[in-house]
Amino acid sequence: MAKAPSGVRPIESRSVAGQVTAELRRAILSGDLEPGREFSLREISEMLNVSFIPVRDALKYLESEGLVITRPGRSALVAPLDLDDLHAIYRLRRALEPEIGGRACKLLTEEELDRLEAVAAGFRDERLGMDEIYDAHHEFHLALLAPAATAWDIRTLTTLWRAAERYIRIGFGKLDLDPKEHHRREQAHEALVEAFRTRDPEVVAEEIHRHLERNEHLARNALDVPAAES
Repeated sequence: MAKAPSGVRPIESRSVAGQVTAELRRAILSGDLEPGREFSLREISEMLNVSFIPVRDALKYLESEGLVITRPGRSALVAPLDLDDLHAIYRLRRALEPEIGGRACKLLTEEELDRLEAVAAGFRDERLGMDEIYDAHHEFHLALLAPAATAWDIRTLTTLWRAAERYIRIGFGKLDLDPKEHHRREQAHEALVEAFRTRDPEVVAEEIHRHLERNEHLARNALDVPAAES
């Protein structure tokens, strides 16, 4: 094993702050910590059986992702769901994803597209829980764009995807009792793969726009807010 440079300590296990961040993110995205809920650092520390320091560090990171709002002192709240924020998230996604996808479609191999088509087919499985769906969903979209995405693209998109996820989870939760929704989810993602197979940036961009419009509509319905008049 290579020796770590002077002043850099090797990491032997995942940091406590990283584990706290992952668990709080999971609880927020799943709705276990509901939007607008206020809590103290002491409360979270006791729930997770850790000290204040990793909780404080985790909250700073989650605030940068737009998932929490820290308060003066030792308290924070789960960021409320907000229609303006939702529009901003999807406005940015529409600016980034079609353009990156248009370049990525010429770089993806047929073997990778075959693999992603199989992943899309798995979205019809009614036995999958929300966590499993979203893990696969995130990986699916990342794989489609990754060949043309820079590290900064991926950082930005990951933040936007996580911000959108709370809204989409609520919307999907309302639809999951309908078996047709699982097939629609499969078909929507298979349509993306077929668009990428054309190797045509305009076809890809159009399909990504359609996919994002459907998701924003679903997320807006989760807020029970009617669409704004154009």
